[in-house]
Amino acid sequence: MMEGYEIRISNSKKGKGLFATKKFAEGDVILEEDPLVSCQFAWNAAYRYIACDHCMRPLETPEQNVRRLANKPDFVLPYPDCVDIGFGQPVPCDQCGVLYCSEGCRNKALEQYHRTLCHDPSDAQHPIVLLLDTWKQMHYPPETTNIMLLVRILAYIHQSPQPDEAASTIKRFCHRTVNEDAELVHKLLGEQFTSQMNTLREMTANVVSGENVQEFVTPDGFCSLMALIGTNGQGVGSSPLAAWASRAPQLPLSDDERRQLDALLDHVYQCVDAESGTFLNTEGSGLYQVQSACNHSCSPNAEPGFPHGNHRLQLKAVKDIEEGEEIYISYLDECMIGRSRHSRQKELALNYLFVCWCERCMSEASDPDVTSEEEMSEEEISDADD
Repeated sequence: MMEGYEIRISNSKKGKGLFATKKFAEGDVILEEDPLVSCQFAWNAAYRYIACDHCMRPLETPEQNVRRLANKPDFVLPYPDCVDIGFGQPVPCDQCGVLYCSEGCRNKALEQYHRTLCHDPSDAQHPIVLLLDTWKQMHYPPETTNIMLLVRILAYIHQSPQPDEAASTIKRFCHRTVNEDAELVHKLLGEQFTSQMNTLREMTANVVSGENVQEFVTPDGFCSLMALIGTNGQGVGSSPLAAWASRAPQLPLSDDERRQLDALLDHVYQCVDAESGTFLNTEGSGLYQVQSACNHSCSPNAEPGFPHGNHRLQLKAVKDIEEGEEIYISYLDECMIGRSRHSRQKELALNYLFVCWCERCMSEASDPDVTSEEEMSEEEISDADD
């Protein structure tokens, strides 16, 4: 049993779940966890988001971040010391030059997967470069998953001193049928699903091969891994600008200084939005052993976050949780969780292949099966008003 929580069978429909073995008050940290593997999204990396190649910690100060995002090389950000950027001089890989925030991250990457994947990024014909180019042509931003997370999983198994045990760890994430996996990946890749799967599988096998990973590059094995990263890959995001924007207003400022700061924040985000659009943060995804056991609820009692500015996940209680109670998170984003039961059920069925019977959905079971007004077209809203 682990401190404060345990993974055990929830029920026959949901399988495993995460349960509290002690009481947590609202705001308490339930756990912190580093992922088995994590990776920046392909398009995010292509847009020059400078981050540690292992833990995704941004490798620039808030001021450098704003200058790049807003394309304003002379911009000066006040109160620069209110944020601890958490890194010194970036450390490159001796062979390929990718950057890490520390010797520790470089060593961990080399030990876990990077020896297998290290390559010259300027070699346009390298299998990884070809795979990334193909992936980006298939999967335009905003990305919800990343082929390189799958590749790092294979490299993690390939480099493990106990590859059978590493493969078993990964297979514990896979719990759906072959048909369910195919349905999920079809949703992820779209109408060209069959040809795209074959292309990605063959190109991935050119990157990582060998007896230890052979079962994962068969058609069924590869489909299962694709479904795994699509449903269990936890989004990871970090931003020096966001960290500064949350901490600067907490400084002891005069009323006039606070008004100036508010005006500056509005101006900064307008400039960033005009220049960089949706590419605001360092974003990617990671595979977490404990957190992935959390089942969904439309009224969750816990929420994952990344307060350390890297891929280390913190699960925090957003309600009081009693000993023995199951710990739930929401699989839906903040916008979708506020919509109608019908809208939430539709989204969960499409992306996760289950019908939600959480307490909130049960309490709203008698609600009419209509889509939230937020999803309705202007014409539908007009018709509804007539």
